[in-house]
Amino acid sequence: MPDAFVYDALRTPFGRYGGALSGIRPDDLAAHVVRRLVDRAPGLAASDGAAIDEVILGNANGAGEDNRNVARMAALLAGLPVTVPGTTVNRLCGSSLDAVITGSRQIEVADAEIVLAGGVESMSRAPWVLPKPDRAFPSGDQALASTTLGWRLVNPRMPAEWTVSLGEATEQLRQAHGITRQRQDDFAARSHRAAHRAWEEGVYADLVDPVPGTDLDRDESIRPGTTVEALSALRPSFRPAAPEPEGGTVTAGNASPLSDGAAAVLLGSAGAEETIGAAPTARIAGRGASAGAPQSFGAAPIEAADRALRRAGIEWSDVGAVELNEAFAAQALVCLDAWGIEPGIVNRFGGAIALGHPLGASGARLIGTLAHTLRVTRQRWGVAALCIGVGQGLALVLENVDVTGDL
Repeated sequence: MPDAFVYDALRTPFGRYGGALSGIRPDDLAAHVVRRLVDRAPGLAASDGAAIDEVILGNANGAGEDNRNVARMAALLAGLPVTVPGTTVNRLCGSSLDAVITGSRQIEVADAEIVLAGGVESMSRAPWVLPKPDRAFPSGDQALASTTLGWRLVNPRMPAEWTVSLGEATEQLRQAHGITRQRQDDFAARSHRAAHRAWEEGVYADLVDPVPGTDLDRDESIRPGTTVEALSALRPSFRPAAPEPEGGTVTAGNASPLSDGAAAVLLGSAGAEETIGAAPTARIAGRGASAGAPQSFGAAPIEAADRALRRAGIEWSDVGAVELNEAFAAQALVCLDAWGIEPGIVNRFGGAIALGHPLGASGARLIGTLAHTLRVTRQRWGVAALCIGVGQGLALVLENVDVTGDL
């Protein structure tokens, strides 16, 4: 089977909830990264992307302006030929990583030569929804449900322990694994320091493209002056303040924020290099998905990454870079402890606690940053992984072709 390669990756800056990108529709956010990624590939730009076999985008909410297949809408809005098809996938926080996985499989089975994969989310613009009544002309009131994050319109057949909030589920997870508030706040402060330093040093200059009509040129949630002392003063968000382990430890400071943004990855076969007009940077070497109890979602990346490594034929000792989505500091620490890896190779340039977590875009962000990290650090193997609501995890292994020289 042919291999699938990462050729390029690009994302918007990630905006805060209600912030600089809240006035931009999600289909326009997605169209921006699709268009710019095509423009950066000389061969594709010459034909407005006509050689792209498929556009696959992830989207977690899909209840508002991102409904009706946002991938197809973004491709049309980006000016791609109407002959380029598009499909949207939903695996919640893992949606855009799932899009990359789906695209890579199409290339490996020779159904496609070039796939543009990624995702988008505007959590600011996620609408309230009102369920249809069970019968006509109900006399009572109906409540609107926010589609921004978490469970909504829950099926009453679901066990109550499955449908706790993401924050309470994280509290249960950190309590079971002995993750302290101190470790969570240390981890969160490091994320902000690393992200700020990366922007100051120009790491993201070629990975992020500002959205026209906005003045946001870097990720909006980064707080350069964040300290462990400041984080330790924040009140818990999901449990009452009380001594650990029963008291709350998850706060707004050691969890990822609600965010807006889009990200995309250009995938292709080895033979697509001439058509794209650029050389690939990384080979997709292994993939893994896992699932468990919905309330244990934070630990699901552990097995997903282990499976991806086995399929790539390598071990954790071979890995030189890891991009792990920081949904919550506590769940990220549970994963790192289980893998037994050196923390310094994880999220070198900041993570979601600082950068933001627009649900449908985060997986593609991980892939773009991981490919870049492997290139600048001259490491051969890297892992991208994230946890997913309702108890799932997803992971992907990249191999740096600049190190191996093999296509």
